[in-house]
Amino acid sequence: MVYRALAATSLLVLGFIAMGGLMSAAAGTPSLRGQRIDIGGGRHMHLICEGPAQGSGPTVLFEAGAFGFSADWGAVQESLTKSGQRSCAYDRAGLGRSDPGPGPRDANAIVGDLEKLLTVANEPGPYIYVGHSMAGVYARLFTARNADKVVGVVLVDAASPEASAMPQVSQFVKAFATASRMAAWGASTGLFKPLAGTGLGDKIGLPPAASAEKRRAFASGIHNRIAADEVAQWPQSGKQAASAGQYAPSLPVMVVTAGPAEGARKQWKDLQAAPALASKYGVAVNVPEASHNSVLGLQHNGAILQAIAQVRKVIDTKG
Repeated sequence: MVYRALAATSLLVLGFIAMGGLMSAAAGTPSLRGQRIDIGGGRHMHLICEGPAQGSGPTVLFEAGAFGFSADWGAVQESLTKSGQRSCAYDRAGLGRSDPGPGPRDANAIVGDLEKLLTVANEPGPYIYVGHSMAGVYARLFTARNADKVVGVVLVDAASPEASAMPQVSQFVKAFATASRMAAWGASTGLFKPLAGTGLGDKIGLPPAASAEKRRAFASGIHNRIAADEVAQWPQSGKQAASAGQYAPSLPVMVVTAGPAEGARKQWKDLQAAPALASKYGVAVNVPEASHNSVLGLQHNGAILQAIAQVRKVIDTKG
């Protein structure tokens, strides 16, 4: 009886994986948006820049959070393009359509790759850096290393480098790293392919082209494995970013958070808002009806667009 149950379960799993393979083949590979740029060393990175030519104002530079990539910003980038603003989103090494890079995939490696990509792509800035979730760590390091180019920062439901050292956050990161490894295993074995077309494949609520890319990455083994590697490096990345120091008080820093703000959640949101409160020009807003993911999507991204507009207003006022 036990053997029959095991055999039936095995057939069910194999059938589930096979169904995913058929669905994936039927869906095909989404057309390439943007371009893959040779950054040297036999590596190419995927970059999507839209909007008017350089010189029309600061370029909005997007950095996705854990397991995220350029597609995460599809809705926000679409709105900026329609309003005549230049923006660039990219895939970190090994994610989306970028080639893998050498390890460890910590903040130093990620920021170094981005700097190289922007140089080769001839996107010199100035930049309004917009980072989501774990990208709050990368934001601090990139801004410190490029202080002459970053003219504003928008942090979207982001974690600060200092938060990584807090006991409760450290425990969360460890649990998240474990879950990330499990997700990488699931994607690598094909278990995620049948789920890519469901709400799990796109929790953000993206435009069609970006949504197709998000679903493809959701089911990708290599994307999930390297994303899990980044999460595993989160504590080290936090130390690297924290050592770079705080944002300059004169730098406009806007914070957008998502979800309810009661109880313990309010304490976390207060911590997230701290960079804006420390800025002479900072503003922090919360979008209670949005989730950590949907705040980037078509339905709830208005607060992000407004935060970018506020940064531009400060820049214009400062002359």
